Amino acid sequence: MNYLQRFWDYLMDLFNGEDSPDEPLYDPVHIAGVVVVSIAALGILFWLLWALFVCEGGIFVKIMPFLKVVFTSKTLQDFGYEGYPYELGIFEGWIVNLAALVLTLAAIVSLWWIDRKCEVRGPRDEVKTKAENLKA
Repeated sequence: MNYLQRFWDYLMDLFNGEDSPDEPLYDPVHIAGVVVVSIAALGILFWLLWALFVCEGGIFVKIMPFLKVVFTSKTLQDFGYEGYPYELGIFEGWIVNLAALVLTLAAIVSLWWIDRKCEVRGPRDEVKTKAENLKA
């Protein structure tokens, strides 16, 4: 019984104890926001990669047949195409693959742009706030 009492006191101390002034203050809402945004970002990344590389064979399966249709005497029917939307043959799912490619490229360009913008500004401790600029 004494063990259970000590365990219960320990649990209560975790939630009721005073915080040290040297410890950083964490807001539970911010932590929950980080968790939700991280899970959402992983879900978006998973969808992009799945739609680009896996959905209906992926985009790489469709590139060579498309180039053969454009640059040689091959036709869409040679690759199983009978007519949209009934039977697209090897080109089944090309809209999803193309949308994922566009969104992936947009994400890469936007991340590159954010990286360049942060690189120009420098680390956060070197950036002066507007109030500090007005005082100087």
